[in-house]
Amino acid sequence: MAHITDIRTGGASALPPQVSTAKISLVAAVAALGGFLFGFDTSVINGAVGALQTTFAASPWATGLAVSSALVGSAVGAFFAGSMADRIGRARTMGVASILFVISALGSGLCFTLWDLSAWRLLGGVAIGVASVVAPAYIAEIAPAHLRGRLGALQQLAIVIGIFAALLGDYALATRAGSATEPLWFGVAAWRWMFWSALPAAALYGIGALFIPESPRYLVARGNETQALAVLRGLVGDSAPSKVVEIRRSLSTESVPRFRDLRGPRFGLLPIVWVGILLAMLQQFVGINVIFYYSSVLWQAVGFSEKDSLAITVITSFTNIVTTVIAIACVDRFGRKPLLIAGSLGMALTLGGLAYLFGTAGMDAQGNPVLQGTRGMLALICANAYVFSFGFSWGPVVWVLLGEMFPNRIRALALSIAAAAQWVANFAVSATFPSLKGVGLGWAYGLYTTAAVLSLFFAWRYIRETKGKELEQM
Repeated sequence: MAHITDIRTGGASALPPQVSTAKISLVAAVAALGGFLFGFDTSVINGAVGALQTTFAASPWATGLAVSSALVGSAVGAFFAGSMADRIGRARTMGVASILFVISALGSGLCFTLWDLSAWRLLGGVAIGVASVVAPAYIAEIAPAHLRGRLGALQQLAIVIGIFAALLGDYALATRAGSATEPLWFGVAAWRWMFWSALPAAALYGIGALFIPESPRYLVARGNETQALAVLRGLVGDSAPSKVVEIRRSLSTESVPRFRDLRGPRFGLLPIVWVGILLAMLQQFVGINVIFYYSSVLWQAVGFSEKDSLAITVITSFTNIVTTVIAIACVDRFGRKPLLIAGSLGMALTLGGLAYLFGTAGMDAQGNPVLQGTRGMLALICANAYVFSFGFSWGPVVWVLLGEMFPNRIRALALSIAAAAQWVANFAVSATFPSLKGVGLGWAYGLYTTAAVLSLFFAWRYIRETKGKELEQM
């Protein structure tokens, strides 16, 4: 191993790092393309749900399975992503995810039944799960402490931009064809083009992965300190040698992570691992993805046309982008914990409003709630205020925390476990919503309100602030 000598004078009193903010931001943005595909691939089915029900005469249960099958694959991908990233490197792992995204998009658009669509979506879900783990881990490992919160939040920004792009594309394709079920180019139904629209971004992600540098921490762990030094010189300038020494010292106390390293004295796991798991699951139990997977069907159920429902969904996703930008500006200034607490309060109030409005609404002949006039406008305001509350808090901050909260020796493995738990929770919410909608939307939103209240208590009681700390201090 070619070791780098410690050239620091006075230990902690080293010169300020010459950080190349532009280069680090560009590299992080390439990694965050996985987040874009994460958001795009999970949400593109929103505009196709009604068409799938019509084309395949699908029951609510079968529709829920098709929508949420990607989430099962995501849990699998997230579970194995950490060990894959430790074995072949972060950049190569992104390349693997890119290939899976391409195959899934092609297969989904060519599907013959709801069952083979579910299989293609399952494969795409594996790619989503891998991307959801490797991007925050990679960004956390290349970013200096004073930029890590903002750069880590790029993952969530990319996710919400991906959601917006997918829903805007769905709207444009359905409007051009007249309906998602109508033929578009070459006589192929618009809903099939919705799935194929992911192909350009999937290919770009793979190309980008070929050009970004490997994580310096991975390189040092593999004994390639010379290459790690070269990468760090391009990112942090003259402080690169001292950073390599810091990483080496951190790694010297570590071993290859095993599941036994996660064992703790209570409930089988270390307390910090349980915090990560519950943090990830609560992010989904508040029901955010009901808005992004089913909103077009949801707004049609309360009286809006297909075109207007898709337009409302696009507006909602744009709101999510704006609030995520706000979060990026605030996360390193105010910290992670205050944003989580404020977001939980907002979500509890707005979800409670939706639960009341839907729970007390009248019903039409098909048993769908009817929100007219002021009540319909109030529901739209509450839905967008809810997305705003989530967008500046639990959306981006959870990914920032998952990338930085775990000790170095278990980070990749613990992040994989937490991300897998998040996808299981996402699946549970998404798969049950069509059936819950049949029972009553008031009950559904009542459950999500309860989760928001629990998230408030959890953030206040169990989250430790990580603002301004180096990863080696965790």
